[in-house]
Amino acid sequence: MKALSKTGALLLLITLQNLFTTNVMAQELKNPTLEDLTPGGETYRYAENLYGLQWWGDVCVKPTVDTLYTIDPKTGKESAVAIRATVNEILEKSQAGKLSHFYNVSFPWKEKPLMLIALPGKYITYDFNENRITGTIDLKKGAANKDYCTANGNVAYTVDNNLFVNEQAVTNEPEGIVCGQSVHRNEFGIHKGTFWSPTGQQLAFYRMDESMVTQYPLVDITTRIGEVNNIRYPMAGMTSHKVTVGIYTPANNQTVYLQAGDPTDRYFTNISWAPDGKSLFLIELNRDQNHARLCRYDAATGELMAVLLEEKHPKYVEPSHPITFLPWDSTKFIYQSQRDGFNHLYLYNTKGELLKQLTNGEWLVQEMLGFDTSKKELIIASTEQSPLQSNLYRVNLKNGKRTPIGNAEGVHRAQLSASGRYLIDSYSSPTTPRNIELVDTEKGKTHRLLTAANPFTGFRMPTIETGTIKAADGVTDLYYRIIKPADFDPAKKYPAIVYVYGGPHAQMVNNGWMNAARGWDLYMANKGYILFSVDNRGSENRGLDFENATFRRLGIEEGKDQVKGAEYLQSLPYVDANRIGVHGWSFGGHMTTALLLRYPEVFKVGVAGGPVIDWSYYEVMYGERYMDTPQSNPEGYKECDLKNLAGNLKGHLLLIHDDHDDTCVPQHTLSFIKACVDARTYPDLFIYPGHKHNVIGRDRVHLHEKITRYFEDHL
Repeated sequence: MKALSKTGALLLLITLQNLFTTNVMAQELKNPTLEDLTPGGETYRYAENLYGLQWWGDVCVKPTVDTLYTIDPKTGKESAVAIRATVNEILEKSQAGKLSHFYNVSFPWKEKPLMLIALPGKYITYDFNENRITGTIDLKKGAANKDYCTANGNVAYTVDNNLFVNEQAVTNEPEGIVCGQSVHRNEFGIHKGTFWSPTGQQLAFYRMDESMVTQYPLVDITTRIGEVNNIRYPMAGMTSHKVTVGIYTPANNQTVYLQAGDPTDRYFTNISWAPDGKSLFLIELNRDQNHARLCRYDAATGELMAVLLEEKHPKYVEPSHPITFLPWDSTKFIYQSQRDGFNHLYLYNTKGELLKQLTNGEWLVQEMLGFDTSKKELIIASTEQSPLQSNLYRVNLKNGKRTPIGNAEGVHRAQLSASGRYLIDSYSSPTTPRNIELVDTEKGKTHRLLTAANPFTGFRMPTIETGTIKAADGVTDLYYRIIKPADFDPAKKYPAIVYVYGGPHAQMVNNGWMNAARGWDLYMANKGYILFSVDNRGSENRGLDFENATFRRLGIEEGKDQVKGAEYLQSLPYVDANRIGVHGWSFGGHMTTALLLRYPEVFKVGVAGGPVIDWSYYEVMYGERYMDTPQSNPEGYKECDLKNLAGNLKGHLLLIHDDHDDTCVPQHTLSFIKACVDARTYPDLFIYPGHKHNVIGRDRVHLHEKITRYFEDHL
């Protein structure tokens, strides 16, 4: 044997050292567990964040547990302005309570050094320059839905089903009538039930009479003898609640109600005040949800002053945003509409005359962040860059010119300062967990506040790819995400799992961190599965035609598109075409069940969580928007009722439901089980007691372990 030269020996030694180092590094890397990947897990790993960032005028406020900082957006300079120990000393002397951290204090007065502190049963205003309490408001026991008026310091809130302002009762209603709370099951952009006028002299509020709505029983099993908890749940085609809008004046303790006529089978949405507080605007929508009217009411009398504009569509109109007045011109407002196929902005005057369309194109405005009052420009977030992204722009209201703000990558979530000059911009991209910057919207200058580290450094992570396939119509592009194991071997054959939602107002694939992959998806990929998601027609951020292609036949066109995704998987040389599973929750639970029943030759195993089985069991607002009523669309309801397909079940199907689900009531799953018994098919069932429409907290780890075991056993 020929001896190695000195150089050869040295090279061999270096090679061996490199191999040893690589092997050690590989051994040090570990797979993330469900505890690492699941919210509620003991070791849950997530991208670092700065919680409670907000504006005090044009000054950025950064709270921590013990110290409150301000940041000058011009220089990025940080200064401590309050210490929790000092604040608590003042609070305790006044017997006002104790602040456990600074994260939920707010700074609504842009020119005053005051912070608003919400404590149990009270609000405190605190001067952080002089370290003194400047005001206290006590609330009644059980106060909820609190709405603080920064104009005058009054607080609206509810106790049980009645409305109060400070300690004065505004309403005194019997059971079955609810005041001051969100109505119409939080559809149409509704998320609250009280609306202060600009000066705080009046309060608009919702009054919902649901006494005529059939009660649905949910059973609490934590007591020795189960207790019935009834909820008011109007199902599609059935009698719904009646909503009216009141206007309360604290100065004289008087309430007038809008004279809107009979509220039967009508929706009142998107309440907003005129800048002078003399009139109230709202959008009235018929029960068919295909005719909307923007109405103006006299705030003093409740009389209808004018119908400013009307909007109709043969399928549905979906008003989700109140009008927004220009800060420099109280005679003009911005109205949002999908009338040209995408959500865009329109400028009107208070006579109801259309002045101009402010934005247009085959993309949509996602959010109006506010105005730069000095430039008379609007700041928006939109999908103009890509349907997978949310990027920021200035919009010149004179000529419609749009100017990008910040970087062009990823998904941006932003807060605008009082003047509109600065933004707190939090964004992520497929490879950026989270960056937070202060952005000068005019000059483009930025100050980085946070660069979040990759929370999975030191872990073996799967690879993520995105692309497009054609929808079942052969024309429309659909975006997909595919996740491969960290030790992916193209020569192997892997089982695949499709994670699906598929319904309106949701998007599974975007250009945010890891392309919006969920923790369970990553976990299953590392266990040796190919994980796949595709946003079918009917999902979000692609325009009205893309969404309403599923009208009156929910689950049908969506299913066809998901099959195209499965066919793409089957075409891949590393996917076992005979081992494709599917999982989803809520609308995704409906899709999972439907795919196993309609395409048993494609999908072999499914786990359906909180599934809609029969759309006639679903609530009025959402169900009738997309399906019409069972009376007017009997064929559609029959076609989409999965009980009628129970005999088609050939693969393994696990249904999971929460026993207190008040969104998709347990009747869906139980009725499907009965249909399967009658049809002699054999799904599996698991119930999570005490949860509503999803499983949260520590139990969520159990949920995903349960789902994992089902696929491990059967796929």
